[in-house]
Amino acid sequence: MKKKNIPIEFVYQLFALIISIIVVHAFYVSIVRPNATEILEQQAIEAAADPDYVRDRSNWVLIKDLEQESCFILMFWALAIMGYKAREIIRERNLLDVELVPIAEGMRILPEDTREFARQVEALPEDRQSMLLPRALKNALRRFNSTRNIQDVSTTTNIVFESEADRLESELSMIRYISWAIPSIGFIGTVRGIGEALAQADKAVQGDIAGVTQSLGVAFNSTFIALLISIFLMFLVYQLQLLQERLVFDSQIYLDDKLIRHMKGD
Repeated sequence: MKKKNIPIEFVYQLFALIISIIVVHAFYVSIVRPNATEILEQQAIEAAADPDYVRDRSNWVLIKDLEQESCFILMFWALAIMGYKAREIIRERNLLDVELVPIAEGMRILPEDTREFARQVEALPEDRQSMLLPRALKNALRRFNSTRNIQDVSTTTNIVFESEADRLESELSMIRYISWAIPSIGFIGTVRGIGEALAQADKAVQGDIAGVTQSLGVAFNSTFIALLISIFLMFLVYQLQLLQERLVFDSQIYLDDKLIRHMKGD
């Protein structure tokens, strides 16, 4: 993709973050926290009436805190970014099924023929010309026209594919950062919960352990949810990386099979 596409992706990521914040926060304010508060109040009443009462583990209570909300916001933001990149990869893979340079079996391409084939590639829509395969084709044709050396064409196209692989890898850095930040936020919740529990240690000594128990619940719940989300996201990140690697590998095979092997140099 050319540089002019970068602002579009940036705007998409920005709006995806804003929408994630609005949707997740609205869900928490309207559903999660009211349900969690009601459950905790009911459990407190039953615990006061029955000393042997065992509190049930509720999913609403498990995800009610600010750290879990932040983790879900980042999760949906990362999913939106990965969806955008997966869509772009699928669009590029669709070109592998198209005869961008129609060459009959047994036909040989001379350096003088490259301009005609290059014009066919340049006739593609502008958004397609910026994709990996058309760029590699144009680079190979121009190189063959100027050097008339097949080995030189093969070397330069390999450099193009290696550069594309590095670029795709670097574009995953934001998603990897989010996947790293989520467990860190969970750890912040752990530190906050333990700190609150220690602040209420004097009450626990006097026999009132309700506050300490609730604070420790914050500590462990935030870490639990953050680790689950991180495991899920990292699985998707590696699947996206696999798609990118397959795109580069299959594009290289396409170029070798559809173009380079038909070339006849000096």
